[in-house]
Amino acid sequence: MASVEGVIYHNPKCSTSRKTLELLRDNGFEPTVIQYLKTPPTRAEVAMLIADAGIPVRAAVRKREALYAELGLAEASDDELLDAVAQHPILLERPFVVTAKGTRLARPIDDVREIL
Repeated sequence: MASVEGVIYHNPKCSTSRKTLELLRDNGFEPTVIQYLKTPPTRAEVAMLIADAGIPVRAAVRKREALYAELGLAEASDDELLDAVAQHPILLERPFVVTAKGTRLARPIDDVREIL
């Protein structure tokens, strides 16, 4: 039986997110699934996920989301991007995965293998 290990910030409508959850389960992980659109992380949690993943803030923001353009975020500072994601969690790139070995944004999905 798989043990509960780690967390996935998941959007079930996203194929990458679904494939990442499947990858975790195929590797014996049964993560806590946080549907971040229903239970959004706080601004501080988003900042921590990004920092722990070792990626720039802009890499964690969905630039193809219509709201990104509507809010004029192309020239936004990191603080402004974090504020926008905290207010509009749909802007958060997904999925983020956290295990005892680290945090990764699963883009590409294979990046998650580093923390299994």
